[in-house]
Amino acid sequence: MSNNYIQIFDTTLRDGEQVPGCKLDTKQKVIIAEQLDLLGVNVIEAGFPVSSPGDFNAVKAVSRVVKNATVCALSRSVKNDIKTAAESLEGAKYPRIHTGIGTSESHIKYKFKTTQEDILERAFEAVKYAKTFVEDIEFYAEDAGRTNNEYLARVCEAAIKAGATVLNIPDTTGYCLPSEYGSKIKYLKEHVKGIDNVILSCHCHNDLGLATANAIEGIINGAKQVECTINGIGERAGNTALEEVVMVLKQHPYLNIETQIDTTRLYGISQLVSESMGVYTQPNKAIVGVNAFAHSSGIHQDGIIKNRETYEIINPKDVGVIESSIVLTARSGRAALAYRAKNVGYNLTKLQLDNVYENFLHFADKKKEVNNNDIHQIIETSKVYQEIKTN
Repeated sequence: MSNNYIQIFDTTLRDGEQVPGCKLDTKQKVIIAEQLDLLGVNVIEAGFPVSSPGDFNAVKAVSRVVKNATVCALSRSVKNDIKTAAESLEGAKYPRIHTGIGTSESHIKYKFKTTQEDILERAFEAVKYAKTFVEDIEFYAEDAGRTNNEYLARVCEAAIKAGATVLNIPDTTGYCLPSEYGSKIKYLKEHVKGIDNVILSCHCHNDLGLATANAIEGIINGAKQVECTINGIGERAGNTALEEVVMVLKQHPYLNIETQIDTTRLYGISQLVSESMGVYTQPNKAIVGVNAFAHSSGIHQDGIIKNRETYEIINPKDVGVIESSIVLTARSGRAALAYRAKNVGYNLTKLQLDNVYENFLHFADKKKEVNNNDIHQIIETSKVYQEIKTN
């Protein structure tokens, strides 16, 4: 892998599906997996096979249809989990087992009720056992964000020694500040023996709204894989949003970091995931929200009509959106009204526009948004309608 290239690990079908009420059946998972493969993700985490027969069968089905991406199955550091994951991946062209254990003081003391040394041994044995089934093993240090860096480095060394090919450093609770998370990745790069022989991976949660920022800091400091979901869906406040990370990197070329994502497919797969899971995507969601390229302020609309780049740093076509939207509201100006009127067949002179605009404001004050049918009504009830008709 070149120094300026990062892998995109999509966990929509696993971590994303953990949202209450978002259960996907096998057919839906297969459809989304095929689209993720076309999107260009490097790894698709298809599920947690030991959790249920349905999840096991879904991972098997996804493994059979994915042509280009690595298919990954999650497990705990438990032999039966790992064996079940391996069985579910038997049809995969590029299989990966994702196994691990909690490493923070909180997890060790309260969740496992054990010692740091025992966790080190469990981590080593889990990776070693997984390695007997497939070559590609990703190890996750759950709650790495709140794990002491020195101890985390020891865990990582144990996983590498056992044969791990990828080290996942999750900010499981979304606790870290970007500078803290970036420093953690940097520390591991500088202190873990054998780190240059494996891929460091970011897996950030959005509890404090910092998932994307943390992931970017992780990349800047040496991570070569980002774990994310479509629309940022996931446990609690969600995961790093795939579309956000990809477009941040694309819009900041000076970072010199690339992915193989076909960004023109982002909006389409966002819609597919939203509809399949029955989860409403917030209108102001970055990149894929319905308002991401919509403009209703008169000042903004005038700028956009003159030159799109005055208020848009992304060309909507780059993410699969046909065009920007000029939304007519009571905040809209004459330029926006003239633009929308022209789209429905009216070429207004300046004097005509002034007259129609007065009528428009009275109308717009009564409605949240003025649509094309409303434009006809506004013009037809204006004082200059007969004049407009004859033009």
